[in-house]
Amino acid sequence: MEPLPRWDVSHLYPGLDSPEFREAWDALVRAIDDLVALFDRHGVNRKESPPPLPETVDAFEEVLTRYNEVLREQHTLGAYINSFLTTDSRDARAQAAWSEFQQRTMPLSQLSTRLIAWIGSLDTDGLVERSPVARDHEFAVRRAREWAAHLMSPAEEALAIELDLTGGAAWAKLYDTFTSQLMVKLTLDGEERTLPISAVRNLAYDPDRTVRQRAYEAELATWAQSAVPLAAALNSIKGQVNTLTRRRGWASPLEAALFANHIDRTTLDAMMEAAWESFPDFRRYLHAKARLLGLPRLAWYDLFAPVGSFSRQWEFAEARDFILQQFGTYSPRLRALAERAFAERRIDAEPRPGKQDGAFCMWLRGEESLILVNYKAAFGKMSTLAHELGHAYHNLNLAPRTMVRRFTPMTLAETASIFCETIVKEAALAQADEKEQLAILEADLQNACQVVVDITSRFLFESRVFEGRQQRELTPEELCEAMTEAQRKTYGDGLDPNALHPYMWAAKPHYYSADVSFYNFPYMFGLLFGLGLYAQYRQDPDSFRARYDDLLSSTGMADAATLAARFGIDIRTPHFWRQGLETIRANIDRFVALVDSLSGGCVPEL
Repeated sequence: MEPLPRWDVSHLYPGLDSPEFREAWDALVRAIDDLVALFDRHGVNRKESPPPLPETVDAFEEVLTRYNEVLREQHTLGAYINSFLTTDSRDARAQAAWSEFQQRTMPLSQLSTRLIAWIGSLDTDGLVERSPVARDHEFAVRRAREWAAHLMSPAEEALAIELDLTGGAAWAKLYDTFTSQLMVKLTLDGEERTLPISAVRNLAYDPDRTVRQRAYEAELATWAQSAVPLAAALNSIKGQVNTLTRRRGWASPLEAALFANHIDRTTLDAMMEAAWESFPDFRRYLHAKARLLGLPRLAWYDLFAPVGSFSRQWEFAEARDFILQQFGTYSPRLRALAERAFAERRIDAEPRPGKQDGAFCMWLRGEESLILVNYKAAFGKMSTLAHELGHAYHNLNLAPRTMVRRFTPMTLAETASIFCETIVKEAALAQADEKEQLAILEADLQNACQVVVDITSRFLFESRVFEGRQQRELTPEELCEAMTEAQRKTYGDGLDPNALHPYMWAAKPHYYSADVSFYNFPYMFGLLFGLGLYAQYRQDPDSFRARYDDLLSSTGMADAATLAARFGIDIRTPHFWRQGLETIRANIDRFVALVDSLSGGCVPEL
């Protein structure tokens, strides 16, 4: 087997200690200082009454153009530092660089708030009419006016940003550093071993139930030992969000999250209504999997147990070749993007101590993205790799856009990743025998169950935490109880109620951000929206391709309902979401039929 790749960013700078990196750092600091001076010179801040348009247009165009340029410089430098930090949190040089980077670039966050407040004070209709730059950024300009109504005073906003470095951002950093360095002791094959917690969580995919159970128990024990600092981090972050939400005049953190995600409450409620209706079908899937495994009921540690079998092992090289082949069936452009990612070492696939768990795609600069996965030879991990390459394709289409116009909300950020994941899944199914079909459907439904059922449990949990945190801090025991209650409500009788995961609040990094709340429902939006788009692609591939790339390049330039309407989709009704879930239901039917044919319909006794 080939060794799993690590990404290489030396083409950008030779290292964190290199003169080239220091030169770029110094240039960014000077650019930020110059931008502050530019904002001051043009009086960019909240105005009591709109200033005359003729004197505003030139100032707006100069300010926004330079602001976009500096944001791009800041992003690339920050992504470069993060490429070291996310792959080895024990890298003291990277930790120091990131801390200094946050401190040095803090004025940009303050300038962002000033810019929003200023635009909110302007005659935005007149500005869009008279300024080509404003017309190019019309969506952002009009959103800024609405956003400005939820800002505190300039002094309060500046203080909130400054205090965040030692508040929410510091707690988030503690979580990332602390959890990435957690080591877990457990016995495997009669030998006591110590593994990174990411490797232990990967054992959830092991075919041996004893291994899965031991890993689950060891993981829970480790989270229990770590619960006090993690609960402190969670309480502090949610407390900060509650305070700032209230001071900014939002009705709740959820209302602010909906605005940030470019959707409204009607859309969320329509999607959630359809999701709850689908839970009995997901429980049918869980019961069928239990039958196949010879169990009366699945425990939490059986959720990711492999079923079926593959003639291929899905080693990394095999996964790479399959992804390239299938991406090529969609378009040469998509395949070329993936080829560059593999050939130019933009992928870090090796699990190792200090490396962040899970998977993500991080835009670096221009058309370049970095992809982090913790790869294991399994279909599900190959699918994850295709998913992250989909994010890279989205970034490719966003490359020509300015920084303000490329901002993509989480709801739309999953569009290309779900689409690319579906391409490889459908291709694998078409080539598979019965046992392979079972394994592929299982991987697909396993993911769908997480994104629909488990995401709903996370939504319920976070809602309860925000509500409870308004009164006081919540203890680790209360957090565990809130989590298991949410899991019981959503999974129902699909799982053994005595073998759930009370510490999922500790295992999921999504809760530990003061900048992004409700890092859950957008995943469901992305899955169902992506499935709906894929269905349209199958109906008319040639027409779809041209419109699709334009859609991906525009995800920061319109709200979700407007973009969906380009494809004849109304996201504010349960009907659309039921259509996406119907695709999943059809796969559940197919999975259950395969299970019954293999197991003879036998049901283990409870």
